Amino acid sequence: MASITAAQETPTSNVTIYGIADVGINHVTGLKQGTVTQLASGVMEGSRWGLKGSEDLGGGMRALFTLESRFEIDTGAVYNVPASGAQVPDRLNTATLMGLPATAQPLVNAVAGALGSRFGVNVADKNLFDRQAFMGLVTPVGAIMAGRQYTPGYVVSATFDSMHGESSLALGQLVSVPASFTIRTSNALQYAVQASGLSASLMVAAGEVAGNNSANRLLGAMATYKGTGFSLGAGYNTQNNELGEKGLTNTLLGASVDIGPGSFSTMYATIKDDHPADLSSVSALLVSKGASAASAEAVQNAFIRAVQQDARLLHIGYRIRSGPHTFTVAYNTMNDRTANNADRDSYGAAYTYALSKRTDLNAVLTRFNNSGASQLAPGGNGFLGGVTASAGTDSNSLALALRHRF
Repeated sequence: MASITAAQETPTSNVTIYGIADVGINHVTGLKQGTVTQLASGVMEGSRWGLKGSEDLGGGMRALFTLESRFEIDTGAVYNVPASGAQVPDRLNTATLMGLPATAQPLVNAVAGALGSRFGVNVADKNLFDRQAFMGLVTPVGAIMAGRQYTPGYVVSATFDSMHGESSLALGQLVSVPASFTIRTSNALQYAVQASGLSASLMVAAGEVAGNNSANRLLGAMATYKGTGFSLGAGYNTQNNELGEKGLTNTLLGASVDIGPGSFSTMYATIKDDHPADLSSVSALLVSKGASAASAEAVQNAFIRAVQQDARLLHIGYRIRSGPHTFTVAYNTMNDRTANNADRDSYGAAYTYALSKRTDLNAVLTRFNNSGASQLAPGGNGFLGGVTASAGTDSNSLALALRHRF
């Protein structure tokens, strides 16, 4: 990493430029357009650049900040869309599958088109520092950080996933449409402590909606303990929707233990979302297009039911490091307990060869099995896989990538 120290600052103050450039060939089957092979940014980790700064204030105190921006190394953009484009799952695009009469199909098409336009990473806002943007104060009794940050629940997920969130084989890839984890959140205030193998944090993120303090608010907490040859952890996130109703909620339990030449990891997670976000304006949208109030409300309620989540996740994996070689095998499964019955699982293997401490070659082979109404395709750490051609269509992914850290 390159370090830049301003001449007028003391030797204890510095700014560091850092980042990851990750690009490769991604080959995916089962899509509506058939098999797609394309250059992709973010196969193992999302490509990014960032600035980090810190200043030693003395007395065990330190000020810090982080600004981190994504970029697509194949295009130079700050956002991406999946290979399946704006296509939405059949259960969100077919009136009869949503319990509506066939005559409601034009209204369903209008809403599905609006939802599909949001599919991708950083598509809606295209914010420059979409990944992280926060500052903080470290004290002898913990750190306080404010800004856009990773949520406590997601930190636990990345810690006990044997892939640590990397590639199409990561657990989070299995629950990306609709999103089942809140990865980052803005306007967040977090308190964190670290001591003798224990790491813990509490977070509250304000929705900042005028007249409704509970709207879009997120609460989160996590704790992990790293001992000799083992780790344990738990995390919790809950986020309200734009009306202030309790929405996407996750509870996660994870553990890892050194066995033989490698490390075995497992994680269990729950997903619950009775009040999905950003659907309360569907009715008004349809009325503005000429629909009757009753028809518009029926379609809105149908979309809310279709996007509601109630699922259980399980991950098991094993990782071995030997010299420049890293091998990982993993299995993920999701039991969908809603009427959609969109069960799915994924499994595969990943291999990394370190050319140096900063640069490596990677190969990942992943299989997605979709059943019931499930229709998910594998993506990568930095991009969504999107959806397959139809419900129950399976998908395979083979990715070859080069990653460099700076």
